[in-house]
Amino acid sequence: MSEKQWLHPRKQPRQARAELTRQRILKAAAHVFAEYGYAAGTTNRIAERARVSIGSLYQYYPNKDAILLELMAGHFDSGAAEVARRQAEELPDTIEGVMRVFVQAAIANHLDDPQLLRIMVEQAPRSQDLMKKVYQFKDARVAYARELLRRYPEVRVSDVDTAARIINASIELVVHQVIAEHEPIDPKRLEDELVAMFTRYLTSA
Repeated sequence: MSEKQWLHPRKQPRQARAELTRQRILKAAAHVFAEYGYAAGTTNRIAERARVSIGSLYQYYPNKDAILLELMAGHFDSGAAEVARRQAEELPDTIEGVMRVFVQAAIANHLDDPQLLRIMVEQAPRSQDLMKKVYQFKDARVAYARELLRRYPEVRVSDVDTAARIINASIELVVHQVIAEHEPIDPKRLEDELVAMFTRYLTSA
Protein backbone atom coordinates (compact mmCIF):
# COMPACT_ATOMS: atom_id res chain seq x y z
CA MET A 1 0.00 0.00 0.00
CA SER A 2 1.38 3.43 -0.95
CA GLU A 3 1.87 6.28 1.49
CA LYS A 4 -1.08 8.10 -0.03
CA GLN A 5 -3.33 5.08 0.55
CA TRP A 6 -1.98 4.36 4.05
CA LEU A 7 -1.70 7.84 5.58
CA HIS A 8 -4.32 9.95 3.85
CA PRO A 9 -8.06 10.20 4.44
CA ARG A 10 -10.12 8.03 2.11
CA LYS A 11 -12.65 10.71 1.23
CA GLN A 12 -13.17 14.40 1.78
CA PRO A 13 -16.66 15.27 3.06
CA ARG A 14 -18.79 17.22 0.60
CA GLN A 15 -21.85 17.63 2.75
CA ALA A 16 -22.24 19.27 6.15
CA ARG A 17 -23.37 16.02 7.78
CA ALA A 18 -20.31 14.17 6.49
CA GLU A 19 -18.00 16.94 7.72
CA LEU A 20 -19.59 16.76 11.17
CA THR A 21 -18.96 13.01 11.22
CA ARG A 22 -15.34 13.52 10.26
CA GLN A 23 -14.88 16.12 12.99
CA ARG A 24 -16.53 13.80 15.50
CA ILE A 25 -14.10 11.03 14.58
CA LEU A 26 -11.11 13.35 14.99
CA LYS A 27 -12.34 14.68 18.32
CA ALA A 28 -13.01 11.15 19.57
CA ALA A 29 -9.57 10.01 18.42
CA ALA A 30 -7.89 12.86 20.31
CA HIS A 31 -9.65 11.79 23.51
CA VAL A 32 -8.95 8.09 22.98
CA PHE A 33 -5.24 8.58 22.21
CA ALA A 34 -4.86 10.84 25.25
CA GLU A 35 -6.73 8.41 27.52
CA TYR A 36 -5.41 5.03 26.36
CA GLY A 37 -2.16 5.90 24.57
CA TYR A 38 -1.50 5.28 20.91
CA ALA A 39 -0.95 1.52 21.06
CA ALA A 40 -4.25 0.88 22.85
CA GLY A 41 -6.10 3.67 21.06
CA THR A 42 -7.72 1.35 18.55
CA THR A 43 -10.05 2.30 15.73
CA ASN A 44 -12.77 0.32 17.51
CA ARG A 45 -12.44 2.54 20.57
CA ILE A 46 -12.40 5.64 18.39
CA ALA A 47 -15.54 4.56 16.54
CA GLU A 48 -17.29 3.78 19.82
CA ARG A 49 -16.37 7.17 21.30
CA ALA A 50 -17.46 8.94 18.10
CA ARG A 51 -20.74 6.98 18.07
CA VAL A 52 -20.20 5.73 14.53
CA SER A 53 -19.83 2.22 13.16
CA ILE A 54 -16.33 0.91 12.47
CA GLY A 55 -17.36 0.66 8.82
CA SER A 56 -18.25 4.34 8.76
CA LEU A 57 -14.89 5.23 10.32
CA TYR A 58 -13.06 3.27 7.63
CA GLN A 59 -14.96 5.19 4.96
CA TYR A 60 -13.07 8.27 6.16
CA TYR A 61 -9.73 6.89 7.37
CA PRO A 62 -7.90 3.66 6.45
CA ASN A 63 -6.29 3.30 9.91
CA LYS A 64 -5.40 5.14 13.10
CA ASP A 65 -2.10 6.35 11.60
CA ALA A 66 -4.06 8.44 9.10
CA ILE A 67 -6.24 9.82 11.91
CA LEU A 68 -3.25 10.82 14.03
CA LEU A 69 -1.57 12.38 11.00
CA GLU A 70 -4.66 14.50 10.36
CA LEU A 71 -4.71 15.57 14.02
CA MET A 72 -1.07 16.56 13.70
CA ALA A 73 -1.75 18.52 10.49
CA GLY A 74 -4.60 20.33 12.26
CA HIS A 75 -2.29 21.16 15.18
CA PHE A 76 0.28 22.54 12.76
CA ASP A 77 -2.29 24.61 10.83
CA SER A 78 -3.64 26.04 14.09
CA GLY A 79 -0.15 27.09 15.14
CA ALA A 80 0.59 28.67 11.76
CA ALA A 81 -2.67 30.63 11.91
CA GLU A 82 -1.86 31.88 15.42
CA VAL A 83 1.60 33.03 14.33
CA ALA A 84 0.14 34.80 11.28
CA ARG A 85 -2.43 36.55 13.46
CA ARG A 86 0.21 37.84 15.84
CA GLN A 87 2.51 38.93 13.02
CA ALA A 88 -0.35 41.01 11.60
CA GLU A 89 -0.67 42.93 14.87
CA GLU A 90 1.52 45.87 15.83
CA LEU A 91 4.66 44.51 17.44
CA PRO A 92 6.24 45.79 20.68
CA ASP A 93 9.01 48.40 20.65
CA THR A 94 11.60 46.13 22.27
CA ILE A 95 13.10 42.83 21.17
CA GLU A 96 12.13 41.41 24.58
CA GLY A 97 8.52 42.24 23.82
CA VAL A 98 8.78 40.64 20.39
CA MET A 99 10.24 37.46 21.85
CA ARG A 100 7.38 37.34 24.35
CA VAL A 101 4.79 37.61 21.56
CA PHE A 102 6.17 34.61 19.71
CA VAL A 103 6.89 32.51 22.78
CA GLN A 104 3.31 33.11 23.94
CA ALA A 105 1.99 32.03 20.53
CA ALA A 106 3.97 28.79 20.64
CA ILE A 107 2.92 27.96 24.20
CA ALA A 108 -0.75 28.75 23.53
CA ASN A 109 -0.78 26.28 20.64
CA HIS A 110 0.53 23.45 22.85
CA LEU A 111 -1.58 23.71 25.99
CA ASP A 112 -4.85 22.11 24.87
CA ASP A 113 -3.85 18.50 25.52
CA PRO A 114 -0.26 17.75 26.60
CA GLN A 115 -0.91 13.99 26.52
CA LEU A 116 -2.00 14.11 22.89
CA LEU A 117 0.93 16.40 22.10
CA ARG A 118 3.29 13.80 23.59
CA ILE A 119 1.86 11.16 21.26
CA MET A 120 2.22 13.51 18.29
CA VAL A 121 5.84 14.22 19.14
CA GLU A 122 6.83 10.63 19.83
CA GLN A 123 4.67 8.45 17.59
CA ALA A 124 2.95 10.37 14.81
CA PRO A 125 3.81 9.28 11.25
CA ARG A 126 5.37 11.81 8.91
CA SER A 127 3.93 12.10 5.42
CA GLN A 128 5.76 13.82 2.58
CA ASP A 129 2.94 16.36 2.20
CA LEU A 130 3.01 17.31 5.86
CA MET A 131 6.79 17.60 5.97
CA LYS A 132 6.79 19.79 2.86
CA LYS A 133 4.29 22.09 4.55
CA VAL A 134 6.37 22.13 7.74
CA TYR A 135 9.57 23.05 5.91
CA GLN A 136 7.88 25.79 3.90
CA PHE A 137 6.46 27.29 7.07
CA LYS A 138 9.82 27.12 8.82
CA ASP A 139 11.57 28.84 5.90
CA ALA A 140 9.00 31.63 5.97
CA ARG A 141 9.36 31.99 9.76
CA VAL A 142 13.14 32.21 9.54
CA ALA A 143 12.95 34.83 6.78
CA TYR A 144 10.49 36.86 8.84
CA ALA A 145 12.61 36.57 11.99
CA ARG A 146 15.72 37.62 10.05
CA GLU A 147 13.99 40.75 8.80
CA LEU A 148 12.57 41.46 12.25
CA LEU A 149 15.90 41.18 14.08
CA ARG A 150 17.42 43.74 11.73
CA ARG A 151 14.80 46.32 12.73
CA TYR A 152 15.91 46.49 16.36
CA PRO A 153 19.17 48.32 17.14
CA GLU A 154 19.41 46.53 20.49
CA VAL A 155 19.99 43.21 18.68
CA ARG A 156 23.76 42.81 18.75
CA VAL A 157 24.41 39.28 17.51
CA SER A 158 27.03 39.24 14.76
CA ASP A 159 25.22 36.72 12.56
CA VAL A 160 21.54 37.60 12.21
CA ASP A 161 20.85 34.80 9.73
CA THR A 162 22.02 32.11 12.14
CA ALA A 163 20.31 33.83 15.07
CA ALA A 164 16.97 33.77 13.24
CA ARG A 165 17.29 30.03 12.68
CA ILE A 166 18.33 29.36 16.27
CA ILE A 167 15.47 31.39 17.73
CA ASN A 168 12.81 29.71 15.59
CA ALA A 169 14.12 26.19 16.15
CA SER A 170 14.57 26.75 19.88
CA ILE A 171 11.08 28.11 20.46
CA GLU A 172 9.47 25.23 18.59
CA LEU A 173 11.61 22.41 19.98
CA VAL A 174 11.75 23.58 23.60
CA VAL A 175 8.03 24.32 23.84
CA HIS A 176 7.16 20.98 22.19
CA GLN A 177 9.47 19.05 24.49
CA VAL A 178 8.71 20.78 27.79
CA ILE A 179 4.92 20.95 27.41
CA ALA A 180 4.82 17.29 26.36
CA GLU A 181 6.79 16.08 29.39
CA HIS A 182 5.04 13.90 31.96
CA GLU A 183 5.65 16.45 34.74
CA PRO A 184 3.60 19.62 34.12
CA ILE A 185 5.27 23.03 34.06
CA ASP A 186 3.83 26.45 34.79
CA PRO A 187 3.34 28.02 31.32
CA LYS A 188 4.10 31.53 32.61
CA ARG A 189 7.39 30.37 34.13
CA LEU A 190 8.31 28.67 30.86
CA GLU A 191 7.43 31.85 28.97
CA ASP A 192 9.50 34.08 31.25
CA GLU A 193 12.56 31.84 31.15
CA LEU A 194 12.51 31.49 27.37
CA VAL A 195 12.04 35.24 26.85
CA ALA A 196 14.91 35.99 29.22
CA MET A 197 17.17 33.46 27.51
CA PHE A 198 16.47 34.73 23.99
CA THR A 199 16.71 38.39 24.99
CA ARG A 200 20.11 37.90 26.64
CA TYR A 201 21.37 36.00 23.63
CA LEU A 202 20.23 38.64 21.13
CA THR A 203 21.32 41.73 23.05
CA SER A 204 24.63 40.65 24.56
CA ALA A 205 27.73 42.26 23.08
